[in-house]
Amino acid sequence: MRTAKITRRTAETDISVEINLDGEGRFDNKTGVGFFDHMLDQLARHALIDMTIRAEGDLHIDDHHTVEDTGIALGQALAEALGDKRGIRRYGECHLAMDDAQVRCALDLSARPFLICNLDIPTGKIGSFDTELVREFFQAFSTHGGITLHIDRLHGFNSHHIVEAAFKAVARALRQAVETDPRKADDIPSTKGTL
Repeated sequence: MRTAKITRRTAETDISVEINLDGEGRFDNKTGVGFFDHMLDQLARHALIDMTIRAEGDLHIDDHHTVEDTGIALGQALAEALGDKRGIRRYGECHLAMDDAQVRCALDLSARPFLICNLDIPTGKIGSFDTELVREFFQAFSTHGGITLHIDRLHGFNSHHIVEAAFKAVARALRQAVETDPRKADDIPSTKGTL
């Protein structure tokens, strides 16, 4: 079973993340940040990763610590669930269209974290959600998940569509990367013999 449960407690947040990489995309995410929950639901649904997240944070200050720390815990859960990464495809990519928005994602579960995030979101907020936190989430997720992650907006003018397309594109690419390669199910996908 490729599952993990991570608990992260700090003076700013109290977060638990539970995932199953071989799930059906079921989700039950409650962070106290409505738009962020919606994006996490998209991530679970389109990656086919069962995901339960509970977060309590210092939302009276702002959403930053809750969003970033959720990214940290989710990245840690992904890394734990993947184990030695034996048999995975490792790479994933997706060009995803959502109305006016088209976002491209390419990723490598390399254990060498690096983020390129070129979304250029046109507004500072989506409802009450600060759009700069999109990059903060993906930075934390890629760093603690050991993911080389590239996300690029190709088209789009509606901020909600751009961000949602980004989460869905990452999800679809992640789905490819964590899947078992039936031709190499017993091998680690690296000439180094380790990831």
